[in-house]
Amino acid sequence: MESVETIVIESPEIGGKETVVSGVDRTKTEFIWTLQATWHLINIRLEMDQAFDQPVCKKKKLWEMVAEKVNTKLRESEATGVTVKAYECDLKWRNMLATYRKNAERAKRLGATSIHWEFFKAMNEVLGKSREEIEAQRRAKLSGTSVGKAIASKRFTPILPTPPAAAPCPVRPPQDVLQLYMELQERKMNMWAQQKALEERKIDAINNLAQAIASLAQRSNTETSKGGL
Repeated sequence: MESVETIVIESPEIGGKETVVSGVDRTKTEFIWTLQATWHLINIRLEMDQAFDQPVCKKKKLWEMVAEKVNTKLRESEATGVTVKAYECDLKWRNMLATYRKNAERAKRLGATSIHWEFFKAMNEVLGKSREEIEAQRRAKLSGTSVGKAIASKRFTPILPTPPAAAPCPVRPPQDVLQLYMELQERKMNMWAQQKALEERKIDAINNLAQAIASLAQRSNTETSKGGL
C-alpha cells in the first residue's frame, strides 16, 4: 500500500487543504504522517482535550499516552511498522492547530462554507466551543452532585472590576524630541534671516537718503556760485 504523507505548510490560501506529498523517500525509522495516522491523532487528541486543559497536568505524559493510542490504532489496521513518538505527535498537533486557527478566522469573516480543509469540522466541534458553553456544560454536570449543590447554596459577593488608572502623559520618543528641536532651530534661522534682510533694507535706505542729501547740497552750492557771478 502506498504511503501518503500529509504535511501542513503555511500557505497564502488559508482555507485550502493541506499539501499532500506522495511517494516521499524516507528512512525506515522516520514516521510518515499518512492521512489515516493524522485522523487517529486528531480523534485521540480531541478526546483527551479536557485532560490537556487542566491547570496542572504533565503534558509530556499526556503526549506519551496519545502516541501509544495512535500506535495501537495503526497496529490494528497494519498501516505501518514504524511507531510514532510523543514529540512527533506534539509537533504535528501544533502544526494542525495553527492551520485550524487560520481557518477559524476565515470562517468568522466569510462563513463556514468557505472552508475546505478536511479536518476543520472535526476540530471545530471541540475547539470551537466558547468559554460560556464550556462553563455551562460544567455547571450542568455539577448541578446534580453534592459539590454543585453546595456551590449553588452559597451566596457570593460579586467582585467589581477595578476602574482603570488614569493614563500617564505620553512621553515623546527620542525621534519626536529630535524632530521638535530641529523645527525650533529652523524657525530661529528663518527669523534671523528675516531680521537680517530688514537690517539690510534699512542700511540701503540710509545710504540712498545720504546720497540724496549730498546731491541736493551740491546742487545748492552750484546755484549759489552762479548767482554770485
